Amino acid sequence: MRAEVKVFGLLVPFFALATALYAYFTDPREWVGIVGLMLTTLFSAFISFYLWVTGRKTDLRPEDDLEGEIGDLSGDYGHFAPYSWWPLWLGMSIAVVALGLAVGWWLLICAVPFLLISILGWTFEFFRGEKAI
Repeated sequence: MRAEVKVFGLLVPFFALATALYAYFTDPREWVGIVGLMLTTLFSAFISFYLWVTGRKTDLRPEDDLEGEIGDLSGDYGHFAPYSWWPLWLGMSIAVVALGLAVGWWLLICAVPFLLISILGWTFEFFRGEKAI
């Protein structure tokens, strides 16, 4: 995870400098942008620190090994669903919820149960046995 640590580590001074410049050149009453940029700096630092700590505890990935070969990357990368209908239902539910916010609360109240069902369905899609929905 060396590359990720370096990327987020370099973002910290960049956002700190951007925060300082933004605070210097804007109206002092405009504090929302300053706070947002400070939080972005902190979040980049948190991510960089987390990746650094995690990278020290785990084995080197093939792409982190300077002596690594291309063949070291072969193999399984994880489990991926071949197909799933749940993202479709989730997207439609979110669209109706957004429409309910714009049109009326009655539509929002009707759409929230479908949103919850589609979130749970997608989350527990591969659960079998006792924990299945």
